[in-house]
Amino acid sequence: MGVYLNPGNEAFRQALRSEIYVDKSGLIAYTNRVMETERKNLCVSRPRRFGKSMAVNMLCAYYGRGCDSEPLFAGLEIAGEPSFREHLNRHNVLLLNIQQFIRGAGTPDHFVDYLEARVLEEVREVYGSLVGETEQHLPGALASVYAKKRDAEGGFLFIIDEWDCVFREMKGNEKVQRAYLDFLRDLLKDRTYVKLAYMTGILPIKKYGTHSALNIFDEFSMTDPGRLAPYVGFTEEEVRRLCAAYHMDFEEAKQWYDGYLFEQGRHIYNPKSIVDAMYNRKFRSYWTRTETYEALRLYMDMNFDGLKDSIISMVGGGSCRINPEKFQNDMTSFESRDDVLTLLVHLGYLAFDEARRMVFIPNMEIAGEFRNAIDGSKGWRQVAEALERSERLLEATLNGEEEIVAEAIDGVHMEEVSVLAYHDENSLSCVIALAYFSARKDYLLIREFPSGKGFADIVFLPRKKSSRPALVVELKWNRTAGGAIRQIKAREYVKALEGYTGDILLVGINYDKMRKKHRCTIEKYRSEG
Repeated sequence: MGVYLNPGNEAFRQALRSEIYVDKSGLIAYTNRVMETERKNLCVSRPRRFGKSMAVNMLCAYYGRGCDSEPLFAGLEIAGEPSFREHLNRHNVLLLNIQQFIRGAGTPDHFVDYLEARVLEEVREVYGSLVGETEQHLPGALASVYAKKRDAEGGFLFIIDEWDCVFREMKGNEKVQRAYLDFLRDLLKDRTYVKLAYMTGILPIKKYGTHSALNIFDEFSMTDPGRLAPYVGFTEEEVRRLCAAYHMDFEEAKQWYDGYLFEQGRHIYNPKSIVDAMYNRKFRSYWTRTETYEALRLYMDMNFDGLKDSIISMVGGGSCRINPEKFQNDMTSFESRDDVLTLLVHLGYLAFDEARRMVFIPNMEIAGEFRNAIDGSKGWRQVAEALERSERLLEATLNGEEEIVAEAIDGVHMEEVSVLAYHDENSLSCVIALAYFSARKDYLLIREFPSGKGFADIVFLPRKKSSRPALVVELKWNRTAGGAIRQIKAREYVKALEGYTGDILLVGINYDKMRKKHRCTIEKYRSEG
């Protein structure tokens, strides 16, 4: 076993020894199916904390020669597949962690040469005279080995981790980026020694206009995960099982870490945060352990038309339509609001609903990161102040202080959210959700809640450990707050809360377009039965 060539199974063994391990070996069934076919080149991109390295270590352990990994996979999903033993430890694997090569090279301009030299050195050590003494390039060396060992060993499987860190860490160095893409093209494209190539990173493959260096790859990303969606993060069923095993509230886990929505309504959870929450027996934000909100703030502050409005809307619980296709898959070539929001999808700060082409903040953990990024930023001072006052607004609502509630919502609208198209109940709903931002600590906020004979605009449902009353909120535009209360009663919106046994407050909010003022009416619900 070597550093790059057939690196062994110890890293995967350590994962299996961990207290919490979720079986994602079904991925191997897919890679077995596409091996040595026209679909053999895969680029799988996902955010940090979503198990990229875990998948890399698993593939190396399964395919690589020189070790016995059958005991490690016994009992896992892949062990029941017909192809399991056909490929188990029968292939030569080349593992390339691009981030490690960048660090080892010292200077960016020497990065590609350093990578090629280090891997070629190990290949030469293993295959000796099969590699010509004058050969200086890795593709030539591998082609020579394959020509002479084709029948005995076949070709090579390439596992490339952190493939995109060149574009993340050398953002402005286009020369090195192009050299790196050309190296990968020469290494992988039209090479008969390639049996499978599995690349993983945060970003999809970089676009360079007509420069199609890596058009051989099938891409699976956060905007289009395709068949590999179940292996991006934890599925809902996997999280349910963990919550049951660790006696944790599944609904609370869902609010904290769910929200990444893929095809067919499949929900995906942030795996690292779920594991940390189970291990620590505590729901909270674990994102900041590996990311800093300063990175998010950098993109939020970019000066593109509509960007700030979109972020304000999403912080208020809304969603925004985008076109992700124009994004150049790097961290510098931004031309529009959509480019920035698409990047935030790939970084895990936003979720993407492919069917509706909409982005939104997925869960409480990420909402907290946006709050952190807003705090202390000069360009977001008024939004920060509105969020700061939201806790007082909730208390005023619970105390029935109608005028204070109306004035507070006036403040949120007039100070900042007036930049939005404030002309209907939908935009009013955004303002209300933004004004009540801090309520999410104690409440599950549900917009367009199906209830009775229609949909309540917003329902604040107390979390299980909260003793606060539920809130049923109805919004009106250029009508009356009292009329909103009457609608709640007439359409029996409270019936949807029949399983809830605590107190309920009915909240009617109207925006008077002429006076540019909000009015609020609050009543305690009393069942007629």
